[in-house]
Amino acid sequence: MAARDYGQYCNVTRALELVGERWALLIVRDLLVGPRRYGELAAGLPRIPSNILAARLKELQEAGVIRRAPRSRVVLYELTPYGRELEPVVLALGAWGFKAMGEPREEQIVTPDSMTIALRTAFRPRVAADLPATAYAARFGSAELLIRVDGPALDVTRGDGPVDLAFAAGPDIRGLISGELAPDRAIATGVVEVLRGPGDLLGRFANTFHLAA
Repeated sequence: MAARDYGQYCNVTRALELVGERWALLIVRDLLVGPRRYGELAAGLPRIPSNILAARLKELQEAGVIRRAPRSRVVLYELTPYGRELEPVVLALGAWGFKAMGEPREEQIVTPDSMTIALRTAFRPRVAADLPATAYAARFGSAELLIRVDGPALDVTRGDGPVDLAFAAGPDIRGLISGELAPDRAIATGVVEVLRGPGDLLGRFANTFHLAA
């Protein structure tokens, strides 16, 4: 049953009844990255009350969007095939929201899952198809990601591995992704700190990941 009934027979209304409650799409966002334990979902959404997280998980299960997937002694939550159909919706919503992000507030954080979806949103496979395969190690606050681009294929994971360029950046990397800040300027102003590898590869990163502000 939907948590909210808008009293309209409409496909958009029905979609909002299923995933329009607060936090619901953020749970879907994180599960698009991969299955998660309850505690991992809570850690990725640090402001969600535990009772609300439990309620949203129950509602999304009843709607057929997610399911519990027992693995040994651990219970994971994962998207169903129906739930995975939300991926282009979430990416499109992210691209739309990017235009209105503005400056980050002091209390706002970046999580590995949110940054993974941001990179998927900004990824330009047609551009990447003409560039050499490149691996990046990126640290965005506490989020550390291994980003592999091979032609039109993108793989973003947590962990270590051989990379061509390692860099650290804060929320101001938005200027690089939007094209408002040139790669060399991003390095010169400290928006991006090159940790290892040739800094000129940041230009390739900026060409590969781009969203209009």
